Amino acid sequence: MEVAGMRKASSHASMAAAAADPDDFDLTRMLNHRPRINVDRQRSFDDRSLAELSISGTASRGGGGGGGYPTMMESYESMYSPGGGLRSLCGTPASSTRLSFDPHPLVFDAWDALRRSLVCFRGQPLGTIAAVDHSSDEVLNYDQGVYGYPIEIQALFFMALRCALLMLKPDAPEGKETMDRVATRLHALTYHMRSYFWLDFQQLNDVYRYRTEEYSHTAVNKFNVIPESIPDWVFDFMPSRGGYFVGNVSPARMDFRWFALGNFVAILASMATPEQAAAIMDLIEERWEDLIGEMPLKISFPAIESHEWEFVTGCDPKNTRWSYHNGGSWPVLLWLLTAACIKTGRLKIARRAIELAEARLARDGWPEYYDGKLGRYVGKQARKLQTWSVAGYLVAKMMVEDPSHLGMISLEEDRAMMKPVLKRSASWTV
Repeated sequence: MEVAGMRKASSHASMAAAAADPDDFDLTRMLNHRPRINVDRQRSFDDRSLAELSISGTASRGGGGGGGYPTMMESYESMYSPGGGLRSLCGTPASSTRLSFDPHPLVFDAWDALRRSLVCFRGQPLGTIAAVDHSSDEVLNYDQGVYGYPIEIQALFFMALRCALLMLKPDAPEGKETMDRVATRLHALTYHMRSYFWLDFQQLNDVYRYRTEEYSHTAVNKFNVIPESIPDWVFDFMPSRGGYFVGNVSPARMDFRWFALGNFVAILASMATPEQAAAIMDLIEERWEDLIGEMPLKISFPAIESHEWEFVTGCDPKNTRWSYHNGGSWPVLLWLLTAACIKTGRLKIARRAIELAEARLARDGWPEYYDGKLGRYVGKQARKLQTWSVAGYLVAKMMVEDPSHLGMISLEEDRAMMKPVLKRSASWTV
């Protein structure tokens, strides 16, 4: 029996739809256009970096004692954003007057909120705090741990290996040896993720029909996944057009949940094939209410509850169903969605999601996350004026206006590097 391998996602319908949409079609052609074209355009950003802001004074935190840190700018220069002067890497699309737009009023509010989060030393900005929410005593927080090898860790590790190859020099001491070791690891990881973490309609049907307790190299069910362990929601969630990388794969079980971060990084790092990347975007369109809802973007889907919630989270009151990391909606993920949309030529999805966010973010005080199955409610423990919510929105706007910024965070697939090198095992005997 043939070993289950990589499957091409059926995304021809989505490509035809993209061709029918002028915006997405033109953007796709721009992605393949190598020379950068400098075009004068209206910009919602100016050419200065955040470090060059003129800061004329800060207010220390009230209360007695101790070295208070700056929490609020008393005055600052009127500006838009620092994105316009950035230069992307080669091979990315140039800006077009057709893609430019007048700045949304929320852009001004976003930069205002971001400036207020600055931490300064001797009058110079060093970075930002997590949130400037004075209704909470926990201004600086967050130490989240992740265990095992879920899709987020795999995708980020893949991206790190790709970046390492770009930075290493073969003529440096041990450079060639290190590069060979990185390339070997990338070969194995590429095959593993594209083959065993990928799930689409056909692959789900195959897993459903798996035989169990197979052994030797001829086994199709490599991880001995029990078909009865497939949760019922997966069959309704999986559309006939689309697919995604599942949360985790381990012996005798799979975590079938959708995780936004891992799938978007997989697209940007080219861990996903072009067909798989298109299928992920198809899934978002097909399951918009589930994954986007009324506030982008679900960090995971679906939420775990009842006994599973008790077992996995230890009855964590912050991670109740459809809240926080358990199916909460996080605006910070907007920039990753936008980047993935640009790379796959599906800018219409990004624009629609940004419009949803703009309708509420400033009005709600830039919260950290939203609760509820549709993301309708500000999170029960969400901090206001959350820096990464502000930054996620601003980066998304900057990339929509000038898609060439994608080159700073995206890597194209290196087919020569990804081609597996098969070597004879040391235990092989003739």
